[in-house]
Amino acid sequence: MLTSKQRAALRSIAANYDTIFQIGKGGVTEAMCAQIGEALRKRELIKLRVLDNSGYTAREAADQIADFLNAEVVQVIGSKFVLFRRNPEEPVIDIKL
Repeated sequence: MLTSKQRAALRSIAANYDTIFQIGKGGVTEAMCAQIGEALRKRELIKLRVLDNSGYTAREAADQIADFLNAEVVQVIGSKFVLFRRNPEEPVIDIKL
């Protein structure tokens, strides 16, 4: 569980990130979650977007993916959201966790 200070630090880092995944009309699938999990392993912090034709809100998609991948939802704004999962073997982001 992230503290509010850690969440704020991650939000400021993610502000400069580009969206690397989009949730479309296909919804959230296991294959997509596997790709997102691999990106989280390498980057630890990623930004995703839910398209209008998706049957999900950004909060629903963020919660579902975070539960599936044991990740933390850092932020949800509009159609975008940010996920974080610490890589214990090769940490990329240096915040006090």
